[in-house]
Amino acid sequence: MSLYGYTDEQWNRAKEEMRHALIPRATADDTMSYSELTTKIHAINFAPDDHALHHMLGEISEEEDAGGRGMLSVIVVHKEGDKMPGPGFFVLAKKLGRDTSDRVRCWSDELTKVYANSK
Repeated sequence: MSLYGYTDEQWNRAKEEMRHALIPRATADDTMSYSELTTKIHAINFAPDDHALHHMLGEISEEEDAGGRGMLSVIVVHKEGDKMPGPGFFVLAKKLGRDTSDRVRCWSDELTKVYANSK
């Protein structure tokens, strides 16, 4: 199976690189911009607004949430403007049963959960 034209091997390597970039940042109670994240992944050359990048973030969040650690992609935020995750994060959050009626509160609650569970 290939996603977005990448082989399974490329996809899985990039996903592992992404996870290795995100977990230490969560452990440090910090966030990371989409553009910074793309510099940490070498198996696939993503742009910050790449649909494949956002899909991969969603996969990681679903896997981490299923493990009881929360939506890890909550720490990936816009570099400018609201400094929050993009709209896809909130679509997935709603799908996973989060209350997204107040996006700031949803983001804050999930960030707290991920930070606490990354220790």
